[in-house]
Order: sequence, then structure tokens, then C-alpha cells
Amino acid sequence: MSLFMSAVDPGPKFYNAETVKHIRDDWNSNIVRAAMWITGYGDIGYLLHPEVEYERMVTVINAAIEYGIYVIVDWHDYNAENHTDQAIKFFANISHTFGSYPHIIYEIYNEPIVNNWTVVKNYAKQVIPAIRANDPNNIIVVGTPLWSQSPDQAANDPLNFTNIAYTLHHYAANYKQSNRDKAAYAISKGLPLFVTEYGVADSSGNGSINYDEATLWWDFDDEHKLSYVNWAMDDKYEADSALISNTNPSQIGDPSRWTASGKLVNQKYQSTDQGDFLIQIPITPVHSALQIAQNGKMVHALKKHAMFVN
Repeated sequence: MSLFMSAVDPGPKFYNAETVKHIRDDWNSNIVRAAMWITGYGDIGYLLHPEVEYERMVTVINAAIEYGIYVIVDWHDYNAENHTDQAIKFFANISHTFGSYPHIIYEIYNEPIVNNWTVVKNYAKQVIPAIRANDPNNIIVVGTPLWSQSPDQAANDPLNFTNIAYTLHHYAANYKQSNRDKAAYAISKGLPLFVTEYGVADSSGNGSINYDEATLWWDFDDEHKLSYVNWAMDDKYEADSALISNTNPSQIGDPSRWTASGKLVNQKYQSTDQGDFLIQIPITPVHSALQIAQNGKMVHALKKHAMFVN
């Protein structure tokens, strides 16, 4: 499950260990996505308040490690090429502190709005080395053009690094067969895809659930062994939220607090074999040098057409 944007209401109240535990225990999810808001919507976000947002990310990362699930560290930006220096510093710090933990997945660019893979690729070529200097193995996910709907562009000119996946985002009400066709093309070229964000309604949050398309997307993802992370574990009044308004983290496991989207996604996850969970690690303090036992580590070799986390 993905959290809502870290600095944008109602996101902040869910950036805690209680939320992460409910995601694991009540939603049968072995992954949480921490979507760090970068800039926009006023005096909020990482560019203006780096310490605040960094601490929120650390809280979720530590909880994921403690509860034995994966965590996507998401640079939730739409113009990341304009913030390259800040992204390099952020991911250098995160990888230095947490790079020894197999729980970490780096998502270096959420949704590029630019329709130009060269721009995204040049950004990635600057950020990836900052991570690899500290963490040679954990997966790095790179966004694709036009709101991460165009992995076909990346398939024609992939990055020359190891353990790289490419983002595919889909929303059932407005991303349909043409988007699946682009994804299928990328897969046919051997590109590893990761659905770091999807919804069963419209990407705007408006409208209602498209049950038929949601099923088609789940079938597509399962057929191609793609990992998928639902947007979002929050209580904003919109179709893609998992929770009804005025829900607190302590209520995430209460079915009466779930929206139609939340009920559908929970049903899917409860009926899905999510594979192995990681071992639980008590974390003290943030800068612990504790090493994870080898048998708890994620398989890092990305096989053709395959990912390993649902």
C-alpha cells in the first residue's frame, strides 16, 4: 500500500509505525510506499522543509524494517530534473543510513510529466550513482514519461545499471488497453516493470470504481509477475482512497472504515499469495549498523519479466 503525499493533508497523520503495522497485519501487504512530497501546495514539502520530510520518511522506513516488510522510498516529484541536486543529497543520505537493509527500494522519480525519456534518463544517470556508492544491490525504480505511463520509451533506450526497474502507473477508469499495450511492449523487450502506484478508479480521484478495468489490470500484472502498490492508505474524500473520512491510524484494520476502493483492494490482497515477508528487526537507533541475516534478504537479481514483491 502507498501512503498519501507526506506533507499534504491528510497524509502526515499516517506516517507512523501504527499505520505500517496495520498495512502488514490487516491488508496482507508486504510493502509500504512512503511518498515524500517535494514541492507545491504552499509552504510545505521537502524543498522548503527538508528536516521535517526526512524525519517522516525515516519513521516509515524504521517501521518497515521493524515489521519485516519492504518500503519504497519515493521522491514524489513531477519535475525532478529541476531538483537533481536535492535528490542526489537525499538519496545519498538514505542509502548511507539504510543501504545495508534489504527492505529498501528507491523510487527516484515518481511521475515525470515530461514526454521525453532522454530528460528522465539523464536525471537518473546522476542520481543512481549516489545510491550505488552506498548500496550496490537494492532495487532502484525509475519513473517513465507522461506520468509513468510510458515504459515503452525506456525499453528502447534502457539505463546501463544493475538492479533497475521502471515505473508503470495505472488507474482503472482512465488508463486502459493502450497503456497495457505499451507495458506489454516494454516487457517484450526485457524491461523489468514495477507498478509503484495504481488505483481502481480515476487518477484524478474523481468518479467511481471501474471494476472491469481494475480486474483486467490485476490480471495483467499477475500474468507478468509485476509488483503493484495501491494508492492510497488515506482518508481523503476521493474515489481512490482506502479509508473513509475522519479515519485514524488505529482504525485502519476496521472494515467499517474502508471505502469501496479499500474493500476491493483488501479483498484482492487477502486472496493473493504475497510471497515471503522479511524478518522483523528491532531498530535502535536510526543509525544502527545491524546487518540482516542472509536468509532474510530480498533476491536482488531481477529476472527477465519478473519482479518479486506484491
